Amino acid sequence: MELLHFAFMQRALLAAALVGITAPAIGTYLVQRRQAVMGDGIGHVAMTGVALGFLLNTSPVWMATLVAVVGAVGMELIRSRGKTSGDIALAMLFYGGLAGGVMIINLSPGGSTANLSSYLFGSITTVSAEDITAVVILAAFVIAVTLGLRRQLFAISQDEEFARVTGLPVRALNLLMAVTAAVTVTVAMRIVGLLLVSAMMVIPVAAAQRVTRGFAATLSLAMGIGVVVSLSGTAVTYYIDAPSGATIVLLAIAVFVATTALSTPLARRRAKAARAAEEVCTRDDVKV
Repeated sequence: MELLHFAFMQRALLAAALVGITAPAIGTYLVQRRQAVMGDGIGHVAMTGVALGFLLNTSPVWMATLVAVVGAVGMELIRSRGKTSGDIALAMLFYGGLAGGVMIINLSPGGSTANLSSYLFGSITTVSAEDITAVVILAAFVIAVTLGLRRQLFAISQDEEFARVTGLPVRALNLLMAVTAAVTVTVAMRIVGLLLVSAMMVIPVAAAQRVTRGFAATLSLAMGIGVVVSLSGTAVTYYIDAPSGATIVLLAIAVFVATTALSTPLARRRAKAARAAEEVCTRDDVKV
């Protein structure tokens, strides 16, 4: 394929594949916890980190990771201690992160909001070798947490009180999940963009839920959908010169629409099979 002959596309496709795996992986737990918009809040606060990277002339990816982690931990601590509602904490992240990012980027030498555009909406041409190194390291962390601790994270996503009774360190796991979500945002920002990363945490999961039964199946299918739409969207971006984040998200929405259309006959078939099984059991009981 022609696009594979270019180093920048090789880097972009690798980053896209990692985004496709990591975003739905952590997103499955966030959707289960009804915290689907958490990625948006972290994405906004990560803008401040990107701007600080420009101001301090250091890596925007690593600086965004640090700031996003601090913001996510702070939000989780506020939520768990009940000092204010989760909605207020999210709103503070949204607007404070956005305002801080715009203000700081304009303070940086030669800075302007235009410098943020590739981080806000994604850009395949700006993924550098340094970015890939950071993305691979951060993605490895996300995958290790979301898959290695899937039983524990599932338990606290389902019922925190029950998980606490069973002896799980609920507060530590909640903080770890917040940190993992923050890291995922910075993994995805070079391809999908900070303003659209939450969509990749939610839409593949929602699409998978339409046709699967059970948490493990949903997690696996969501990751598969994420990889397919991320790679396809990146390839399409190369040929039509469109924003990579918007292309990927629109493809994810198309998959969601398709699985929604498919889920209706599947639901009818399952209901019919359940009724048939119930009738068989009833006949057997009568014979006994």
